Amino acid sequence: MPAYYETGHAKNVANFQDLIAFVTSYGATYNPTKNALKLPQLNTLFTSGHNALADVVAKNTAYNNAVNARIASFDGLRALCTRLVNAFQTTDATAEKIADAKGFNRKIQGQRSTKIATPVDANTPAPTTISSSHQSYDQLIQHFAGLISVLQSEPSYTPNETDLKIATLTAKQADMTAKNTALATVYTAVSNSRIARDKVLYKDITGLVPIATDVKKYIKAIFGASSAEYAQVKGIEFKNVKK
Repeated sequence: MPAYYETGHAKNVANFQDLIAFVTSYGATYNPTKNALKLPQLNTLFTSGHNALADVVAKNTAYNNAVNARIASFDGLRALCTRLVNAFQTTDATAEKIADAKGFNRKIQGQRSTKIATPVDANTPAPTTISSSHQSYDQLIQHFAGLISVLQSEPSYTPNETDLKIATLTAKQADMTAKNTALATVYTAVSNSRIARDKVLYKDITGLVPIATDVKKYIKAIFGASSAEYAQVKGIEFKNVKK
């Protein structure tokens, strides 16, 4: 997932609160005709901005937890699959079945026929597109399922080791699938949360930053460009930092 810096957004909201404090201090003198610039509406907008930031933080935390859960679920997959192929070669499986098992393992290891390895990007935020070495998480799941199917088709594959048993492997595949799906879901949630935040803060005319700019203009208009009141607010900075 790209790095998103919340500090710029939070600074805009914090500065808006400072702007409201000055507006409040002006009392009845601050009396704009535009409804969106009135003090109650400014307070409502500040609350919306604050809540939007909090929602992004909460959903981003859920996303990070899902990333870690998926990494843990896929951890050790390559080493496990190599062990499975080695164990399969000690059964009565035909050369063709062993070749099939090796083929799935080669894909899981990220190897082409030329043995060029391509690592999985553990920081990918959601199921990736199919790469030339089939290294996206969904493809790893499918290759693992294929390997399990080959093992399951051989009656003589009856390992005593619990982690090599078909039931254990099937459960691991199900967990990998669940963690991969969960991550895609929370990635969508955090992405939508950021879109909602950006609308609250930066939407033309009604967003917090455009409104803040209009408030400063109104203060300049009623008190004058060289007034002490305008000097209080003109340096309060608001930036469009949509990400």
